[in-house]
Amino acid sequence: MLTVILVIVLFVALIFPHELGHFLMARACRVQVNEFALGMGPAIFKKQGKETLYSIRAVPIGGFTAMEGEDTEEAGDNPRAFNNKKWWQKILILIAGAAMNVFIAFIALTVFCGVSGQATRTIESAVDGGPAAEAGLRAGDEIVAINGNRVKDWNNVSSELAKVSSADESVEVTVDRDGEMLNFTIVPERSDDNRYVIGITSHVSHNVFIAVKNGAQSTVNLFRLLFKSIGDLFKTDNALDQVSGPVGIVKIVDESVQYGAMYYLYIVALISLNLAMINLLPLPALDGGRIIFVVIRLVTGKAISDKVERRVHAAGMIFLLLLAIVVTFNDVLRLFK
Repeated sequence: MLTVILVIVLFVALIFPHELGHFLMARACRVQVNEFALGMGPAIFKKQGKETLYSIRAVPIGGFTAMEGEDTEEAGDNPRAFNNKKWWQKILILIAGAAMNVFIAFIALTVFCGVSGQATRTIESAVDGGPAAEAGLRAGDEIVAINGNRVKDWNNVSSELAKVSSADESVEVTVDRDGEMLNFTIVPERSDDNRYVIGITSHVSHNVFIAVKNGAQSTVNLFRLLFKSIGDLFKTDNALDQVSGPVGIVKIVDESVQYGAMYYLYIVALISLNLAMINLLPLPALDGGRIIFVVIRLVTGKAISDKVERRVHAAGMIFLLLLAIVVTFNDVLRLFK
């Protein structure tokens, strides 16, 4: 039951912000929005606003923002129709969904970093009898350099200590102790996992500003990783075996339950960035494909009719539906392996 709830929450966290991005940007550009829907299929809830019909659909996968003149051949003279807006307004509206997914990923990763904390270069404790304690290091000392190389965070400290390759090799550690710079010569000892350590633990910070900074950096790094992964898919012969659909996502969420809330947050960020990137691919029926048509019309004039564009997007939608069926079939097969 918990898995079902988490899956629904996940899909809502992915789809609602995406469509909300389209909706808010459409309103900002003064485009008439006829319906804002969460989910697909028959409506189980409807509420008519001043201009927009708000609905919740039976299947909690997907959603849409129905704008006046978006998929019709004739937008007429309505200045608030999507097709009658300037090219840059159309692009802003189309890209806003993916932008919201990136924002949700940033929020999830910021919370993840804030709760997990960030290891700093300040010493939390020095193990009694360990090399650092024997040399004179103590809790509260802030490591500023190792072997003359300045360190900014605990990752730098770990990287410098990882350079030690023999039992008789010493390191020069410079610390800030209450404003006074002190130097210590320490001979690391070999740990059970064959690393050379000096016997210190790092102070973990839960500072909000550091969490925001690390959340932003994690979002950028994860986006780069996903971009590379999508590029690698086109280089392999078994690309479909490396793609998961709704069934695969359910399995991932089910596995995340045993790892706790932080792992679930990471999954939300990962899939949200995936959704953003996939939606911006220049494929028909996706936001990226629609942006391509806006650019083509900007460059060539109205060389492509609305009717042709609708047919291209319809063909693209059929292709995506067939792809979804194949991916789902593969997901089901993997469940029995």
